[in-house]
Amino acid sequence: MLDSAIAAAQPTVKPHNPHFSSGPCAKRPGFSLDALQGALLGRSHRAKEPKAKLNEVITRSRAILGMPADWRLGIVPASDTGAVEMAMWSVLGARPVDVLAFESFSEAWATDVIKQLKLSDARVLAAPYGDLPDLSAVDFDHDVVLAWNGTTSGVRIPNGDWIEADRGGLVIADATSAAFAMDLPWDKLDIVTWSWQKVLGGEAAHGMLALSPRAVERLLSYKPAWPLPKIFRLTSGGKLSEGIFAGETINTPSMLAVEDALDGLRWAESEGGLAGLMRRSQANLAEVASWVAQNQRVAFLANDPATISCTSICLRVTAQWFVELDAAGQQAAGKKIAAILEKQGVGYDIAAYRDAPPGLRIWGGATVETSDIAALLPWIDWAIDQVAGETF
Repeated sequence: MLDSAIAAAQPTVKPHNPHFSSGPCAKRPGFSLDALQGALLGRSHRAKEPKAKLNEVITRSRAILGMPADWRLGIVPASDTGAVEMAMWSVLGARPVDVLAFESFSEAWATDVIKQLKLSDARVLAAPYGDLPDLSAVDFDHDVVLAWNGTTSGVRIPNGDWIEADRGGLVIADATSAAFAMDLPWDKLDIVTWSWQKVLGGEAAHGMLALSPRAVERLLSYKPAWPLPKIFRLTSGGKLSEGIFAGETINTPSMLAVEDALDGLRWAESEGGLAGLMRRSQANLAEVASWVAQNQRVAFLANDPATISCTSICLRVTAQWFVELDAAGQQAAGKKIAAILEKQGVGYDIAAYRDAPPGLRIWGGATVETSDIAALLPWIDWAIDQVAGETF
């Protein structure tokens, strides 16, 4: 039972922006619809000016991320999910595959490799929520599929030191909640994917696919045993479809979303590019970490401090009353805590992902102000105590 002597008082200060969803994520500070006035609505995406805007998304993204000059970057359908699927269906099957599975999306990639592509020479290196698989067990003569940041577990791969530089296989990295917030080791990766709706706060539906020269070589030298739908095809007549990497999209994009993506990229440049975005995200994590260190109600879901994500910051409730509940009770209590925060208008969409352990998930990407996270945290203390009072 809650000790009323230590119960948190109801805070009086609310976040200026209560949007802490892990996707679509908060718009950049100061955003308004006026920023989209330049959108080329009602125009063909194949016309000169719209195509130039699509290519501008590519060129600005490359520059901010510090992508090597010999990599290719294209806009593809169906958000990050489409980009990851396009990569897997296009290049896997040439070698054995190792899939790192440690949260819901990386588990989905493992399911696709095993049950959809039906690759018999595939291994799933798994870990429970809160941990990474044994990275030393990866065989780099195999192709490797991984999530650089576990969006639903708050566990990130801390660096690329463990990846062999002289590797036989390709490394495919789903980086949707890492790109623009973490320093990706391009020399240790071969295919990198992300979407617009994460760190830069863009709108959904479009994905980004980055290919190293080794990935391009695979595309040109290997033909999968299965048919590829049109939206997955990166080659034609034995040659790379170069137009994809210059703004010629496979299907019709939203020019309104394109304008929004450009607005986010320009804002990123004004914040100091990748270094500035990383500082903002790391400041958000530091704010949460300071609070957690002094708190008996919550802890990070990530067990190793080196793997704690600075974007999808996942928390478990450690209050004794919560720990003593059964699994169903914890699920219900976690949802109640999130519902109270939403009702108070201080934090929207921060319940743990449906497949994750009960708890909370705070987006800490660059578009979120640290002052808003600082205002949110006392409300979490208060909401947890409110649910404790209802439970006992």
